[in-house]
Amino acid sequence: MNLKFPSTFQIALLLSLIVYLLAVAITLPIDANLLGYSFEVLGFWKTGFWELLEFTMQMILILVLGHTLAMSKPVNYLLDKVASTATNNSQAVLMTGMGAITGGYINWGFGLIFGAVLARKIGEYASRNNIEINYPLVAASGYLGMLVWHGGFSGSSTLKVAEDNHFLADTIGTITVDQTIFSSFNLWVNLSLIICLGISLYILSKRRFIKFDIAFEDKMFERKKIVGKGVDKLGYILGVLILVLVLVDFLKVGDEGWGFLDLNFVNFALLGFGLLAFGSLNEYVISLRDAVKGATDILIQFPFYAGILGIMKYSGLLVLLADDMVSRSGADTFPLLSFFSAALINFFVPSGGGQWAIQGPVVMEAAEKMGIEIPKMILVFAYGDQVSNMLQPFWALPLLSITGLSAKEILKYTSIFFLTAFIVFGLFVWYGVS
Repeated sequence: MNLKFPSTFQIALLLSLIVYLLAVAITLPIDANLLGYSFEVLGFWKTGFWELLEFTMQMILILVLGHTLAMSKPVNYLLDKVASTATNNSQAVLMTGMGAITGGYINWGFGLIFGAVLARKIGEYASRNNIEINYPLVAASGYLGMLVWHGGFSGSSTLKVAEDNHFLADTIGTITVDQTIFSSFNLWVNLSLIICLGISLYILSKRRFIKFDIAFEDKMFERKKIVGKGVDKLGYILGVLILVLVLVDFLKVGDEGWGFLDLNFVNFALLGFGLLAFGSLNEYVISLRDAVKGATDILIQFPFYAGILGIMKYSGLLVLLADDMVSRSGADTFPLLSFFSAALINFFVPSGGGQWAIQGPVVMEAAEKMGIEIPKMILVFAYGDQVSNMLQPFWALPLLSITGLSAKEILKYTSIFFLTAFIVFGLFVWYGVS
């Protein structure tokens, strides 16, 4: 019998129901009427349902704009050049892996598509030139951007808390990126991770493998052509204007620190680079339409995650959960437990932003009470959220579609990446956070 795994939307509904029942059962006042309080908790859900609309739009844009940039002509030209230099399996694997990691640090949507298309192009080049490569390993390497993204320039938790009025500002205040993304702790973690992943990729690429034959019948990702009197140049004009404004903010770093770097800044920069890369506003919009399809799950999931947060916040369940975590663990064990739980919850809430909306408040509340460094705990959550991407197929679906492979063909390699990263993150969390 074939078991069908529930969709992410069905999981969001199930989580909503579970949290609702928990809130009613745990926070019911002694003198309250059960039926009346049940409706009151539904009101909490309704109130919270609309409280993360800005965050929802920010996360949709960070995926869509990054995805669109990855499909531009300059990026495709770069990918073709890189693919043509891969003359053996080790080069193919390392180029794809490091390319995907670099793209992931820039933007998670960009890195996801960049790595997938690079793996496909290297496969096409190897097929045309009779170069023997381990194509499933190459494709798995193209997924590595999703293992590092939350420590880079598009991390949903790290960039959200850098905003002045984010939804946890009353609890933790504003945490600028120099305390998270650019902290020495995060830089050392990611440098160690890149070294360990590079070694893993090289060792795997040297192992004997069965030649994998795949027919590349269609040349993918050719730039769409506009039928009309000519291609407009509005993209260049608008792109330059936006990037000038981005540069002005960036030049203020010496005076105002890194407070300007948040989700809105990153999205604005992605829009400017994307418009400049396409040149034509018409072509940009056409590619944007294709990219928007990949944001459907975020669009429908996030209001339900916001509703869950509303139940937890207004019913008092949030404080109760935080108090329970404090009582069951200490400052020495809580960071590692938070890392484990973030990795586990990511299987059920595969959106980093959605997971931050649900788990972030509990972790931050408990960390505050224990006196643990908040910036480091934000990073602990980020590491846990991203590490289990290597085991769950949700964000791998675009890569599988582009490369023409199935999940089981790359899982044996991504599971090794998971173990490598899990050890690196775990050691740093255990010894570096208190």
